[in-house]
Amino acid sequence: MDALTSAVDGRALLGIAAVALGMVLSPGPNMIYLVSRSIAQGRRAGLISLTGVAAGFLVYLVAVTAGVAAVFSVVPALYTAIKLAGAGYLLWLAWKAVKPGGTAVFAPQQLPPDPPRRLFGMGFLTCLLNPKIAIMYISLLPQFVAPERGHVALQSLLLGLTQIAIAITVNGLIAVSAGSIAAFLNRRPGWLRIQRYVMGTVLAGLAVHIAADRAKAVAV
Repeated sequence: MDALTSAVDGRALLGIAAVALGMVLSPGPNMIYLVSRSIAQGRRAGLISLTGVAAGFLVYLVAVTAGVAAVFSVVPALYTAIKLAGAGYLLWLAWKAVKPGGTAVFAPQQLPPDPPRRLFGMGFLTCLLNPKIAIMYISLLPQFVAPERGHVALQSLLLGLTQIAIAITVNGLIAVSAGSIAAFLNRRPGWLRIQRYVMGTVLAGLAVHIAADRAKAVAV
């Protein structure tokens, strides 16, 4: 228990939580697929698809947990490169959130019904092939790991589980309420614009903070 409580700094947990929330609320393949499936086939289908997405998250988490310590010890300079790449990706997400003509997530294409096994499989593949998730685990999550605290693999595991908990919770709420959200936003487009600008501002702020945190990069 002591290792669990001391392995990860509270600020790192809050940081990864903020990044995870910003990313899960920004349109991407996972959200578009879950919303499309929920609207086309119902809440149950959306939740089954979500279990496949969760399995995809776990695959990435296992891979990163197994390898991040070795990467930091062999190529310390890679930590700085990963940090700057992650900051750049957050800026790109921020721009996508605020630019005109973004993806209309809650007006997706209708899909034919699929059986549960295919729903799970498509959710799993959608997550594995999602560039947002790949960059999340390769570029963003490692920068919240502090090698000087030790337990690098444990830090990666706890940070990744935090991200997964937030992503599954938010995506689950979106899946079960996709129809109601779509109707609400269609009647009130101003709310959608507010959401886009708020999330764009949060993501841009995190990107600037991460890019400016040079001391942490040097300490690796």
